[in-house]
Amino acid sequence: MLMDEPPRERADAARNRLKVLAAAAKLFRDKGVDGVSMDAVAAAAGVGKGTLFRRFGDKSGLAVALLDERERELQAGILSGPPPLGPGAPAAERLAAFTDAYLDYVLGHLDLVRMSETASPGARYRIGAYRFWRRHVAILLAELRPGCDADPLAHAVLASLAAEQVTALVAEYGEERARKAIHALVPGWADPAGSRG
Repeated sequence: MLMDEPPRERADAARNRLKVLAAAAKLFRDKGVDGVSMDAVAAAAGVGKGTLFRRFGDKSGLAVALLDERERELQAGILSGPPPLGPGAPAAERLAAFTDAYLDYVLGHLDLVRMSETASPGARYRIGAYRFWRRHVAILLAELRPGCDADPLAHAVLASLAAEQVTALVAEYGEERARKAIHALVPGWADPAGSRG
């Protein structure tokens, strides 16, 4: 899980990390994620390429670092926020609230999330936050559908929220229709009266 505190860093390493993240955020904002190379980030941050690659690995690692704070906020809401995202609501309502909150997060940072998930094969599944999301969804599914095989079902539900999938849906159908399509796939989203999205 990502909720653990990050390890302490040396002061110079912390300064370099902040310089790199600030430079990357500006470059990504100005030129788009696809238009920025790791070399350009290193040059803009004033650090060596070796330092950048050792610290972040590749652009997906850099994107993950930039997204870390937003992911921590969402995780905190799930663990201790008010219902229905946080504890205290029925599983169906929590799953629907998670879907909406996660879609808000993905749509708010679509290029970065897509980069973090697709820069290398299987990158999405190596991200600590993904394991957190999968476990949360599996717990809710097990409560919602007793006896179901919740772990693979959680992966299937999360597949509909993958940034690459969301990018394609939004590009072709717009955000409103993309949200409705994803809602229709999430178990428990539509209540029996059909009053949800």
